[in-house]
Amino acid sequence: MNGILIDSCVLLDLFTDDPNWADWAEIILEQYRKTNSLFINAFIYAEVSIGFTKIEDVEAVLAELNIKVLEMPREALFLAGKVFLAYRQNKGRKQSPLPDFFIGAHASVSQLNLITRDTRNYQTYFPKASLIRP
Repeated sequence: MNGILIDSCVLLDLFTDDPNWADWAEIILEQYRKTNSLFINAFIYAEVSIGFTKIEDVEAVLAELNIKVLEMPREALFLAGKVFLAYRQNKGRKQSPLPDFFIGAHASVSQLNLITRDTRNYQTYFPKASLIRP
């Protein structure tokens, strides 16, 4: 699939006009929008929707940015579970899979590049994922 998955941190930087990262987020999305389809998944949608009061507002912003919501393949859900097991074996403290595990698994299984600035979990648990980062 030719496309880019956008991590929630990048969209939140843009939506909140983060003083350190909003410009980078805007530039990188504009750059990749010219040659790729832009996507998020249900986990990213849920994370970015927190700052909106109505679903219509979320939908309008996504439409304006030409970002589509992709369903997660079962293979990605399975991989996220396996990565969570590895995380727990590495003495990770969380009791349920982190959103990063679902996002990284989705990017990996669907062979999507991932725009993010929060690379630690992705580099550790998805070393073959193609990250676009600052």
